[in-house]
Amino acid sequence: MDIQGEVAEGYQPVREAFARNFSHHGEVGAAFALQVRGRRVVDLWGGEAAPGVPWSEGSAQALRSVTKGLTAACALLLTQRGQLDLDAPVSTYWPEFKAAGKERVPVRWLLSHRAGLPALDTPLRVAEVLAWEPAVEAVAAQAPAWEPGTAHGYHPYTFGWLVGEVVRRVSGRSVGRWFAEEIAGPLGLELWIGLPEAERHRVGRLLEVPAPRVGGLRMRTKRSVREAYRDPASLTARAFGSVEPALDLDDPAVRAAEIPGANGIGTARAVAGFYAALAGAAEDPLFGAAALAEAMGPASTGPDRVLMVPTVFGHGFFRHGPTSPMASPASFGHPGRGGSLGFGDPELGLGFGYVTNGMQPGVTGDIRSRTLIDAVRNCLVGRAN
Repeated sequence: MDIQGEVAEGYQPVREAFARNFSHHGEVGAAFALQVRGRRVVDLWGGEAAPGVPWSEGSAQALRSVTKGLTAACALLLTQRGQLDLDAPVSTYWPEFKAAGKERVPVRWLLSHRAGLPALDTPLRVAEVLAWEPAVEAVAAQAPAWEPGTAHGYHPYTFGWLVGEVVRRVSGRSVGRWFAEEIAGPLGLELWIGLPEAERHRVGRLLEVPAPRVGGLRMRTKRSVREAYRDPASLTARAFGSVEPALDLDDPAVRAAEIPGANGIGTARAVAGFYAALAGAAEDPLFGAAALAEAMGPASTGPDRVLMVPTVFGHGFFRHGPTSPMASPASFGHPGRGGSLGFGDPELGLGFGYVTNGMQPGVTGDIRSRTLIDAVRNCLVGRAN
């Protein structure tokens, strides 16, 4: 595999790990970027962005749930600016949300997956998702699946509408526009929630690929987790089935819409730059100490009622742990279903961005991102010594 791009002195093992993902772990097309203490030290790409189309320096890709980190940052920056109170009831900003006994649910429970709203009684049609208003009306009317605040469970789609509508009510702008004008634009990041027409030509296609064999065996999830996904009546299946039919993220109309839990698009460089800015490891940091502390939490820890494994969340972000490994206990970020991953680490001073179009089974990362994380960690340890 011809790997393009550059690595700084001391980071050659990361290039080797990136290449190994293609030769050993089923990679199709991908890019990886790493910033450390304000300096981009890794910038790599390779494979195909679409069948027969090489991944180029400017290729962008659908990020799936990596988008949730972009959306969460909008809410936390509004909090930092004094425009949003995480402890205020959601209904303070969005009166319709108080339906079905949700009048006391605070904003922070939306961000920490504690609101009890991971699934909808009636799945949305794609046209309703593209229109926005039907989606937010549905989550506002939905009764919680558990008493809010007493447990947590990943909100695969509804997170974006819940947090995105709060951003819209507070700021007067859609979450995609707010992100573009207040974060991506000022930082020069090629990241979008709602792809502009002028950028359509840069985006590759997503491809479903099997999990790679490790030691001759196919990687498998626990039986209880597999059964939860297969049982259409389970909360897990209903949460991930909140839109029927499933969204096609290669559809231009879906890419152009604002679906802030699922359809962000960007480059690995931009994801790394975004997280470097959140973690205070960039020239123009986004978060002050209070917003960073809210992002990191932890706000929810333990059994996840949707993912069926233990998870740890801050406000809008996964934290480093066995289910979602990152660089160190200080890391916070968000994976995307299928493989992509972005995270920051304020202690190590880094921003990590991995983008792939090879959609392997899994929600919280896979062997490809873990291979890169291990290589980065070893390089940082080597430099420290």
